[in-house]
Amino acid sequence: MTVATEAFEPRLHGDGLHDTHPSATGPAGPVASFALSSAQDVFSLRRRAQAAAAVVALDRQDQVRLATALSELGRDRLGCRGLEVLFGLDTTDRTASLVVTFVWGGGPPPAQDTLDLVAKLVRVSHRPGATVSRVVITQPLPTESVKADERYGLLKAALHDGTGSTEADDLRAQTRDLIATLEETRAQREELRRLNEELEETNQGVVALYSELTQELETTNSGVLALHSELEDKRHQLQEASEAKTRFWTNISHELRAPVNAVVALSELLRAAGSPPLTPEQQQQVELISSSGHTLLSLVNDLLDVAKAEAGHVEIHPVPVDLRLLVAHLSNLLLTSHGHDRITLVTPSLEQRTVLTTDETLLVRVLRNLLSNALKFTERGEVRLDVAADPESSVPAVLFTVTDTGVGIPAEELGRVFEAFYQVRGPHQSGRPGTGLGLPYARTLAELLGGSLTLTSTVGVGTRVQVRLPDLGHEYAKEPEAERGGP
Repeated sequence: MTVATEAFEPRLHGDGLHDTHPSATGPAGPVASFALSSAQDVFSLRRRAQAAAAVVALDRQDQVRLATALSELGRDRLGCRGLEVLFGLDTTDRTASLVVTFVWGGGPPPAQDTLDLVAKLVRVSHRPGATVSRVVITQPLPTESVKADERYGLLKAALHDGTGSTEADDLRAQTRDLIATLEETRAQREELRRLNEELEETNQGVVALYSELTQELETTNSGVLALHSELEDKRHQLQEASEAKTRFWTNISHELRAPVNAVVALSELLRAAGSPPLTPEQQQQVELISSSGHTLLSLVNDLLDVAKAEAGHVEIHPVPVDLRLLVAHLSNLLLTSHGHDRITLVTPSLEQRTVLTTDETLLVRVLRNLLSNALKFTERGEVRLDVAADPESSVPAVLFTVTDTGVGIPAEELGRVFEAFYQVRGPHQSGRPGTGLGLPYARTLAELLGGSLTLTSTVGVGTRVQVRLPDLGHEYAKEPEAERGGP
């Protein structure tokens, strides 16, 4: 076996073998070339290939694969004319590769079985030609290998080692490689067994966790179902209690109205001009009876109205309402019943005729309750009613705003003023009778009319209530004539 220690010298001139394949060279040129003419040369090729693979930092398995692939391909090509093996480095890509090229000028093509075997070990490419044929084997080098300028020198020194090799040496080397491979395979098998055991333990833990979570989820679902059933029972109980309360209010109001009306009527008869004259003391007592009767009748009417509203028995009869006339009516009504020199009731002039389609009776009740409350709890200053189109509404709507300079409501009480029968306790209650139904009733009616009622207040400054009511004209116009209620 000959070793080229200088630049590659072609062994056959004039037959195309001197055309060195680019993959067998790099920027530094071919590292070494060898002629293969006997089995002894193949033994040496295997040893040199394994030594070369070691110096370029290939791992043990890649060393054995490369040496075995070259040995098998060398045996297959023995006897071909001008058979040579070229070792080179390919550094054209980002990752360098060791390139080994078999070149011959004549002979049969490589056996397909040999190419298939070599392809399982390394990357191989068969390039047949008319005069020159090649088989190129490419082995990528690890990125953490030695520097490029040092790699060429190490590879050249390993390939130019002149130590001979015999068939016995080759067999011993193959035996060592086989033993090393078996040891590595056994170690891998043990590692795989250990990993399988760990995976089995992990699977058992996952199954146990899944079972535990499933059981907890079932327990939680059972608790949720029980809670839902309990809440449903509570809802039915509350609904029944509310219906019972409404029935009680309705019944007691009807039962009280007849005797109260009788008391009021009899007191008025006693005070009438055609009745027998009364002494001053009797006149005072009859006036007290009449005043108490009217107060009690007002309370009974409020109870009946709230009960009807909560029971949904209030019918809506939308009609065009002239707000200018409605405001004048409210102003005269309230000034008559709440005359007070230190309080000014301010109402909008509404020079242009403003019409809102809604239930006039319910609207009067809402505004009368709000204005009465404001006048009741205002000692001096003013109570103002403002009427304007609602700029924030997407449909035609009117905004009624009632403001006063009264005692105000504490912040902690704002959430409870809409509870039925609830009244804010304090000195302002003295001499101001009430039932605590005005605000809840007003908000219920506002919502029945499709609107809303909001309240803000500051102690010592006053209270501001806003009622937003939509114009029901479009919806009222869509209803069949037979379904419309009268005004």
